[in-house]
Amino acid sequence: MATMANMWIRSAQRLSNITQIHATRQVSRSAHKSRFWSTTASDTNSQTNDAPKTSENTESNDASKSEIAQIELKWKEEKSKLEEDLKSFKDKYVRSLAETENVRQRMIKQINDAKAFGIQGFCKDLLEVADVLNMAVDNVPKEEVPKNIHLKNLFDGLTMTESQLQKAFNKHGLVKIEPKVGDKFDPYVHEAMYQVPTENKESNSNVAAVNKIGYKLKERTIRPAIVGVFKA
Repeated sequence: MATMANMWIRSAQRLSNITQIHATRQVSRSAHKSRFWSTTASDTNSQTNDAPKTSENTESNDASKSEIAQIELKWKEEKSKLEEDLKSFKDKYVRSLAETENVRQRMIKQINDAKAFGIQGFCKDLLEVADVLNMAVDNVPKEEVPKNIHLKNLFDGLTMTESQLQKAFNKHGLVKIEPKVGDKFDPYVHEAMYQVPTENKESNSNVAAVNKIGYKLKERTIRPAIVGVFKA
């Protein structure tokens, strides 16, 4: 009897254990299902909530890109404008330097010309004196000079005066223009007053006679030589 009771107790305990295990498994399955549906709903809600955020982020990125593009375009325009202004200023600067240099060169030339040719009027007046003195020396009868001591002294004085005058002329850059018969006519230093007929065609327009010598002041003709030229 005791044995049967023990067996019944053990059977009851086993049944209780099996029932507990089965109940535990059911609870675990229910909990798992609850977690699954909770997670699914949460993911769905998260996706639903994230969709507007993703859209907002996309719109924000597009706006930022548009603003950057506008800023870059504005910078490019300003850069282009600055480059054009720089080019214009550089061109004006170079032109200004060139103009300043031209003005400086002209001023230097004018100053040098004023220094060199400031005595031109005075020289022209002295040329008449030189012509008269040269004419006086040429008109002295050379054969009578040795015979007449007074004429000799006069001739020597005229010669010395003419020599000193020519030295003074040369010192200041005033030199004679003394063409010779047969020289090529040069309109810059010669002035043709008449023509001399000739049959020699090679001598056409050459100097035929010299009536009056000319003068240059530092390569500038202040009085051309008066000449006659051949005409074939």
